[in-house]
Amino acid sequence: QVQLVESGGGLVQAGGSLGLSCAASGNIYRINAMGWYRQAPGKQRELVARITSGGSTDSADSVKGRFAISRDNAKNTVYLQMNNLKPEDTAAYYCKANGWMVVGENRQGNFEVWGQGTLVTVSS
Repeated sequence: QVQLVESGGGLVQAGGSLGLSCAASGNIYRINAMGWYRQAPGKQRELVARITSGGSTDSADSVKGRFAISRDNAKNTVYLQMNNLKPEDTAAYYCKANGWMVVGENRQGNFEVWGQGTLVTVSS
């Protein structure tokens, strides 16, 4: 099994900054993409930013220039640095990862997992 543990959410005033981290653990063979999604009350979950194992990134237009995603492959950890936060950034933020895990001797199976979510609240 592969698990994701997120940390770093909290309450911040508009214009402030927060950093999130998400660490993967378990029978990992290789992680492909890791990303951050968010879900505000009454809204659908949406992509915030994602990063491949090679470092290619994409992000939602609403966060471009304010949020930065990065990754430490040696630690199986993805980060999200959020600057100039706005009240509309308030949401539960979820980490997601996909890749390959060890399922037996010389055998791998693919996986896709979500973290438990961490709440980010931006006050005006």
